[in-house]
Amino acid sequence: MTKIKRLHHVAIVVDKIEDSLSFWEVLGLKFGSIRDVPEQDSRVAFLQLGDSEIELVEPINDSSGIARYLAKHGPGMHHICIEVEEIDPILANLREKGFRLINPEPQTGDGGEKYAFIHPESTKGVLVELYELPG
Repeated sequence: MTKIKRLHHVAIVVDKIEDSLSFWEVLGLKFGSIRDVPEQDSRVAFLQLGDSEIELVEPINDSSGIARYLAKHGPGMHHICIEVEEIDPILANLREKGFRLINPEPQTGDGGEKYAFIHPESTKGVLVELYELPG
């Protein structure tokens, strides 16, 4: 079985990143950067929390999945991301056991990372992202 490495990040959907940063900075989290994520039609701010991160996710248009989520649920926690050693065998195992996957096959991000989302219906209400770093 593939090794689970750590909680990589918790993603929080926000209306506007800049308006949300002050709270997290007052808590002492260090702001890293803001990155555009065109494949998700969003912008993401990264805040360091030990060896994990909090990600503030802002939609960049009204038709994205993030925008639809924000319109339906309002700002708040969107998903948790678990870093794994190898994503492919985990996804195969989940498929075999009948879990509903948003991404049956891993997607590849700009930095070469592989990721896939597991539908909240299969996790009792939590959107879970699996994440494999390159190398």
